[in-house]
This record gives sequence, C-alpha cells and structure tokens, in this order.
Amino acid sequence: MGLLVGFLGGLFGGLVGLGGGTVMIPLMVGLMKLSQHKAHGTSLVAVFFTGLMGAFTYGLQGSLDPKAGLLLALTAILTARYGARYAHSLPEARLKRAFGWFLFFVSFLLLLKPYLAPIGLVRGEVAQDLTLLLAGAFTGFLSGMMGVGGGTIMVPAMVLLLGMAQHTAQGTSLLAMVPASLVGAYTHFRLGNVERSLVPGLVPGVLLGTFLGGELAHFLPEGGLRLVFAAVLLWTAWRYLRPKR
Repeated sequence: MGLLVGFLGGLFGGLVGLGGGTVMIPLMVGLMKLSQHKAHGTSLVAVFFTGLMGAFTYGLQGSLDPKAGLLLALTAILTARYGARYAHSLPEARLKRAFGWFLFFVSFLLLLKPYLAPIGLVRGEVAQDLTLLLAGAFTGFLSGMMGVGGGTIMVPAMVLLLGMAQHTAQGTSLLAMVPASLVGAYTHFRLGNVERSLVPGLVPGVLLGTFLGGELAHFLPEGGLRLVFAAVLLWTAWRYLRPKR
C-alpha cells in the first residue's frame, strides 16, 4: 500500500510539477487511516528523496542556480524544525483545516502557473539575496508544518521577484528542499510522527511515479492536466474544510 500511495503521489506530482505530498497526505489519511500528524511526517521523508532525485535530474540539464539554492536552504533548515513542532502542537482538527486551506492555495497557484513570467521585481544583488533568505524561511516552516516540498511558494517567488527562468527556479527549489526536508523529517521522526513501516514502499513508489509522471507530461496536454488536478485539489480542500456534522 505504501508503494501504491508513493507511486500515485509521484505520478500526479510529476505530471503537473508539484510535490507528491499534496496527493500522498490525503491518501494516507483516507486510505491508510493514518493520523494527520503521521501523514505529514511520513510524507516529508519521501519529499527528501524526491528533492534529491529531482535536483540531480535538473542539474544534469543545467537548470540549477547553486547560490540561490544555498541561500534558500540556509533559512529553510532553521525554520523547518519549527514548522514540524508547530504541526505537532496543533490538535488534529486544526491541522486538517490548515492543510485544507493550503490545498486551496496550491490549486490557485497551479491555475496561475502559465501566467508566471520572469519579471524581476527585485533589483540588486543584496536585495535579491535577502529575498531568497526570506523565501527560504517561509517555505521551510510551511514544509515542516504541511509535510510537503516548498516549490509551490519558492518557484513563483523566484520567477516573479528575481526574474529566474521557470525550469531553473524549479530545479533550484528542489535543491533547497533537500536539506530542509531532511531536518523537518528528522524532527517529525523524533516526535513520533513517521510511520516507519510505510517508508520502504513509499520512497521507491514516489521515485518511480515522479519519473513516469515527468515523462507522461511531455505527451499529455499541460493545460487540461492543470485544470483537472486543480479541480481534484479543490475538492480535497473542500472535504478538509467542510463543517463536520
């Protein structure tokens, strides 16, 4: 079951360029009956391996900015553990609602993706470096709390604010999330929020699914995929946010 959940998370994540956590967490909660806390922690373990493989793949194509990745990672490492601890302190119901709002926000960004163009609103090396440090701090906390990669936030920030090319921004965000997700996953592990029995199946499933999803994305219409996936995320978000009877 862990292999299947990881595969589906990686497949859909690879198809539309999102991390698998947005798919894996609802599946682990809905199908495998994990608590919301354990789903977030277990997902973050898989995010580490996805980031590692993704950064390596993008690096082979030259779509990496090592300096930007280092600056993002510096602050993301510091805040990821606080995000994980904050998630652990929240009651189950509040964490579920927070994840529901996060999915709603992700679906909105997914629909905006084709309209993101390298603008470069922030000028000057010092200002750009500070922007990267702030973006890393915010996404590190969000990653540790939500159990997902930070590309959802980092990529639009790098494209719009720094004028970075979309592919380079995606590769750089994956690189930055490797150490940050490791810190977040370790913190969740120490807090007892990692279902260790799932990890041996989850990790290879995510890697295989991400590879196949990335390959399929070149043959399927990207616009239609985004709309379908955004609709699925909105439906999932509604299920998390609807009042309980």
